[in-house]
Amino acid sequence: MSQLYGIQVLRALAALMVAVHHVQSDAAFLAGRAGTAFSPSDILPWNAGVDLFFVISGFIMVHASSGLFGQAGGARLFFARRIARIVPLYWATTTLFLLVMFASPALLNSGAPSAGQILASYLFWPLADATGAVQPVYSLGWTLNYEMLFYALFGAALLLPARLVVLATGLALFGLVATQAMTPLPLPFGFWAQPIVLEFAGGMAIALLRNRGLRLEGRLRWLMVAAGVAILVAAAGSEWALTPWGSLAYRGPAALLLVTAAACGRGQSAPSALVRQFARLGDASYALYLVHPFAMRGARQIFLRLAPGATTLFIATALLAAVIAAVAVYRWFEKPMTKLFRRLLRA
Repeated sequence: MSQLYGIQVLRALAALMVAVHHVQSDAAFLAGRAGTAFSPSDILPWNAGVDLFFVISGFIMVHASSGLFGQAGGARLFFARRIARIVPLYWATTTLFLLVMFASPALLNSGAPSAGQILASYLFWPLADATGAVQPVYSLGWTLNYEMLFYALFGAALLLPARLVVLATGLALFGLVATQAMTPLPLPFGFWAQPIVLEFAGGMAIALLRNRGLRLEGRLRWLMVAAGVAILVAAAGSEWALTPWGSLAYRGPAALLLVTAAACGRGQSAPSALVRQFARLGDASYALYLVHPFAMRGARQIFLRLAPGATTLFIATALLAAVIAAVAVYRWFEKPMTKLFRRLLRA
């Protein structure tokens, strides 16, 4: 398992990238209130952390569930594990978001959703809101709508012979995207068929290569990391990279390089203390992804009253608050609730 420390570190970095993307909007808000200038960092496309998550998800599903391939009841057990892992924390954060929204709408700058939107959010069903944007009530959940599609396809494929599981899942993803490219599909299929879902297939391919013995030397892995980062830097300066296909063309290969480097090490030496700490944060990466806006908005309200112009200090404080909140939520809510849901679903 030491070889997967790299994946855990990458999960932590992916979540931090998304957090950096969002904290800069709050910093700009504070600067505007203080009448000072704020220049956001655009050296990287920070929301490319989502692309990393999708490739990692494809990798993890194959790596962690390969024992279910061809097994009776494998699909049922897979779905139970995924529901127990994803649903409790997402439902909790969505509920918290709704409570804050109804208690203080101005704090979130968000209009009241319809009952249909709320229900669709809890069911991971893509639905357009009043502005036409296809996103759940708690907007970060848009990525989970894609994740649930992938889980549904992968779980259904587990009903097939073991050798066909990854192939069937990949073909389903490619079929969706190809159909959308030829003829625009209505919702929810038009949402699910965006090019970004192909990153799940890329992650599955990496897992197959690793399971078949692919191991890379340290220098080659670092070269792949450098290449992946260089592609992301190039993506940050490309307008085409903001389009669905351009994003896939830049961020997809970058994420594939980084995940392959993280997953396919030889694992001959024990990880350093720094790597172990990042790996622990990787354990809490799902909590960090979902909880960080709450911690950051709380920090923003404090700085708004005390020092709205101190944007650099705000960014550091908000990121630290997000990490602390995520670790606490992971330890005292996510882990216990995941275990509880697994017991309930097993029963």
